[in-house]
Amino acid sequence: MATVYLIPSLLAEGAIEVLPAQILSVIKKCEVIFAEQERTTRRFFKALDRSIEIENYEWFTISKNDDTQMQLQDFRQKIKENKIIGIVSEAGCPGVADPGQLLVAIAQQAGAKVIPLVGPSSILLALMASGLNGQSFEFTGYLPIDNAARKRSLKMLETQTLQTGCTKIFIETPFRNMQLLQSIADHCSPNLLLCIAYDLTASTESVVTKTVKEWKNNFPQIHKKPAIFLLGIGEERNIAF
Repeated sequence: MATVYLIPSLLAEGAIEVLPAQILSVIKKCEVIFAEQERTTRRFFKALDRSIEIENYEWFTISKNDDTQMQLQDFRQKIKENKIIGIVSEAGCPGVADPGQLLVAIAQQAGAKVIPLVGPSSILLALMASGLNGQSFEFTGYLPIDNAARKRSLKMLETQTLQTGCTKIFIETPFRNMQLLQSIADHCSPNLLLCIAYDLTASTESVVTKTVKEWKNNFPQIHKKPAIFLLGIGEERNIAF
């Protein structure tokens, strides 16, 4: 039977100390690596242990492009060969907001043993530190780029949060972070809570929750910084909308 390990990678460059020791032993026994970015993953492995023989692995790339079907076929073949396979995403945990999810689905369908390893997830780290509802939450991925569509999406998330109390979690391409924050300031209720989390696991890490009103005109400068955003309500503040 093939074994597929979901190997988490770093959120912040050099933050190796946040990874459990188990990851290194698993990497060393893998035979095949499917990586979102092979070059980054090779560097990651060497940072963990310079004695790792990088060239001993069979390397395949995971991406959403015209070669997707070929990539999936390669993965199916390695499953049939009963290989020990590692899936590594570019940052954080494979299969979560990540193209590796397609491979995991194939592994499940083929009856392979799928083993997720503990590692940093920006979604969970931000939620844990936000003070927002951790009993009911939803990760919605990227919001629309178009201004009008983004406004509609924000208003929908706000309405759902106010009706259900569910925390809404989303991300943006780092170079558009400030435009997103301006849209939130322009279109969301001033008393809605907004958590801005960036540089998670780095020495410059910040996770701060304030009302939209408190944030307005005082947003952190996070242009090109990896960030994640959460909208929610807090009962302890007796917020009136």
